[in-house]
Amino acid sequence: MSALRQTQEGRGFLPDRRSLILLGVAALAGSGAQAGKARPVNTLGSSDGVAIRGYDPVAYFRDGGPRLGKPEFSVRHGGALWRFASAEHKALFEADPERYLPAYGGFCAYGTSRGYLVKIEPEAWSIVEGRLYLNYDLDVRKTWLGATPKYIARADRNWPGLNAAPIR
Repeated sequence: MSALRQTQEGRGFLPDRRSLILLGVAALAGSGAQAGKARPVNTLGSSDGVAIRGYDPVAYFRDGGPRLGKPEFSVRHGGALWRFASAEHKALFEADPERYLPAYGGFCAYGTSRGYLVKIEPEAWSIVEGRLYLNYDLDVRKTWLGATPKYIARADRNWPGLNAAPIR
């Protein structure tokens, strides 16, 4: 497990099981997508197409954990609206979105390894070799951390075929 570089222990709350199901479509470079092939982005629970429940993807890298983004610091990218906690984070994302975009469109990385798309809990996360991975909840995250390289390899194989998969 030496390839795993955990930056902070995730803490959080239980997922809201009443989330609305909405699917944004994106072409995400650097997320395992094939060139020109539309990829889904996790906008579950958002009637406005906000990605990853409104959390700032840059904050995981710069602040060491999840932070809610603010509507005034928003960017539309890849068919979804991304929110940021600060103007600085927004500028960093705009300069290099592929560096900050979560793997697998922000869907649960473990679920992707199992061949399906499922929502995430922003508090259940890890950064592995400079890439952000989100998980369904803290229990799934524990499973994910038990064999991360194996799950990443499986998810990388599954991701190209999940653009039309139903969301669980």
